[in-house]
Amino acid sequence: MEQVRARWWSAVAEALRGGHVDYTAGNLDRALLLLAIPMILETAMESLFAVVDIYFVSKLGADAMATVALTESLVVLVIAVALGLSFSTTAFVARRIGERNPAEAARGAAQSVLIGAVSSALIGLIGLIFAPELLGLMGATPGILKNVTFSRIVLGGCGTLMMLFLLNAIFRGAGDAVIAMRVLWLANIINILLNPCLIFGLGPFPELGIAGSGVGTVIGRGSGVLYQLWLLRSGAGRIHIRASDWKPNKELLRHILRPALNGMFQIFIATASWTGLVRIAATFGATALAGYTIGIRVIMFSIMPSWGLSNAAATLVGQNLGAAKPERAEAAVWRAGFYNAIFLGALSLVFMLLPELILGVFTDQAAVLEAGAMCLRYISSCYVFYAYGMMMLQAFNGAGDTATPTRINLIAYWVVQIPLAWTLAHTFDFGPRGMYGAVALAELTVSVLAILYFRQGRWKRAVI
Repeated sequence: MEQVRARWWSAVAEALRGGHVDYTAGNLDRALLLLAIPMILETAMESLFAVVDIYFVSKLGADAMATVALTESLVVLVIAVALGLSFSTTAFVARRIGERNPAEAARGAAQSVLIGAVSSALIGLIGLIFAPELLGLMGATPGILKNVTFSRIVLGGCGTLMMLFLLNAIFRGAGDAVIAMRVLWLANIINILLNPCLIFGLGPFPELGIAGSGVGTVIGRGSGVLYQLWLLRSGAGRIHIRASDWKPNKELLRHILRPALNGMFQIFIATASWTGLVRIAATFGATALAGYTIGIRVIMFSIMPSWGLSNAAATLVGQNLGAAKPERAEAAVWRAGFYNAIFLGALSLVFMLLPELILGVFTDQAAVLEAGAMCLRYISSCYVFYAYGMMMLQAFNGAGDTATPTRINLIAYWVVQIPLAWTLAHTFDFGPRGMYGAVALAELTVSVLAILYFRQGRWKRAVI
């Protein structure tokens, strides 16, 4: 037992140190562990942005929390673009690393950054100019529209979020998970320090209220992006982007854009459905919306280890397919799914038994606590089944097959979730309870379809 414990801590220390590891050979559990630990910490740090923001903003009242909810429901559409391009980038870089061709990986990474920079500028400009109109479309009340400065800052600065996702996708695909983790640490430390100072006017900082949260978040993410660009230029990891790599290459741009567009649509389908759920939740009033906002933030933060594990599985899939080892790629996904089911099963039990205790960290309003607890209990009811679905979806993306998850999301979220959520909530008058039940059924649908498609094995022949 002592030897097992020693080997475990030795592997953890190695994972946090980083280094050049061949993920296409050797013990599969060890490879998964070395990638998963820093990726879990990376994704936890990204989610911590949202938790920190809502923690401090919650002190400003229900309208402030609702403003964050509606703004973030628009930001998730930006995340759709960022993640879609990230899927394609990770798959391309991982495949080239598996083929032992880091120079081509760097050239493809540079082209992805060019696409991301242009997209960031366009989306940020739209958000900055049309923030009030966008909030109005989401059903914002007059109290929420008073906080439009926050929305302008966050939506106008969303390019920092997009580039943060994209550049870390390069490091993950290369297997430099520790670098991606450190970037998020830096960005989060800056955000955590600035948020309370700018919201409440601590020390020499001006008191900006809810707008201060937006400023702190954009500065934190922007600092992370600058650090990422410096790392890629200096060649600190496996990817070293040289000046010549930045020259636009039409063939490479098309090669990366094809699966990226599928990936964008894939995430857009999923995130737009969550935007639709916010719209449905808003029909039940500010209290229900606040409870939903806090509940979803807790859920997204708590399942970050699962997303980190799925990112590790995606990298293993891409690199092992590049090394012509599809059986090892498949085994990695099933192994990751098993570990994820254990984790999410335990988390589901905690959410079922102690939701009020967890949510009490963010609010002491009884009605908001009750609404948030309902959210946690219903959505976590399908966690054990969804554990495998998460791994399969990311495995497809890691292979460069972004079309299959797109089809799955379309069926689960727009054929099942949204129509059923509205019908149960309003037609059958179940209220928020009906909406959350529809979410659980949709996640179960994702898992069933993902496993069926995965077992067919077509993803092993995907070209990226």
